[in-house]
Amino acid sequence: MKPNQISAETALKLSEMLKVPVEHLMHMPKHILLAKMAELAAQMPAKDDAAGGATPPGGVADTPGNRDTPDTPDTSDSRDGGH
Repeated sequence: MKPNQISAETALKLSEMLKVPVEHLMHMPKHILLAKMAELAAQMPAKDDAAGGATPPGGVADTPGNRDTPDTPDTSDSRDGGH
């Protein structure tokens, strides 16, 4: 199994947050790493909500990158049959 493809900085932060050595993190099976990251993410909003975090109830901040604006052209073509 090849090591996880994450940056050194990300590996260090994750190892601190998950309380596992970096070596274990880099060779941890992806499904276990993703499960641990999901648990960590589930804990994060609870901390933000208690401290009056800025994340809105939907969990997604309203930024230009995630808004569906009318001036964005629709590039999908329903006539191509999904190909």
